[in-house]
Order: sequence, then structure tokens, then C-alpha cells
Amino acid sequence: MDEWAPEDVEAHIAFQRHVRKLLEENGEYVGGEALTPARTWVRYGGPDAAPVTTDGPLPETSDLVAGWFMIDVESHERALELAAYVSSEPGPAGEPIYEWLEVREVMSGAKSDDSPA
Repeated sequence: MDEWAPEDVEAHIAFQRHVRKLLEENGEYVGGEALTPARTWVRYGGPDAAPVTTDGPLPETSDLVAGWFMIDVESHERALELAAYVSSEPGPAGEPIYEWLEVREVMSGAKSDDSPA
């Protein structure tokens, strides 16, 4: 986005605001935030060592996560429907960017083999 025209950036951000309002109106919005591009990876350095950090990139995580929505929906299919809609967000010249989005369930809400269906 740092190479986009200012009006394209504003259209993109306006779409994200629209999505939040839509989710709020439907009672599906739980939370969400935009994230800065700067990131630091950290891992355990050992019992007598400081945390090990790097600014990457790490090969398996080369994509930038620019933000997230947390939603509360009735089904996995609804989550996919909403994610596909968000993927239509505008980019340069107002064209959809067809961005791949990751959909994940909050672990505490996930069904386990021990829980009733």
C-alpha cells in the first residue's frame, strides 16, 4: 500500500470501515485492529539466554499480516462468506485485490472429540 495512490489507500481503508460497520450491525463483530508493517519475531533463547529476535523475513511467513477481524458467526461457511467479501477490498484503481485471507477458529471455541456435536 505504500506504493498506492492516496485515493486508493483511502478507498481501501473506507472499505475496512464498511466491513466493521456491517459486522457490528449483524452482531458478528468481536474485535479487529490494523497492524503496522514493522514486526519482530521472537523465540525462546534457552534457560540462561535472552529471547532471540529477528525482523525476518522467515521463509514460511513471508506475507504481511496487515490487520485482523475477530467475528462470532453461526457457522464456518458464514466465516468463509465474510472472508471472501473482505478479499474483494479495493486496491489500486479501485480494483479488487483478491487477497488470500486466513480463517481460523479460536481454540477455546473449537469442537473437540470429547465435546458434544
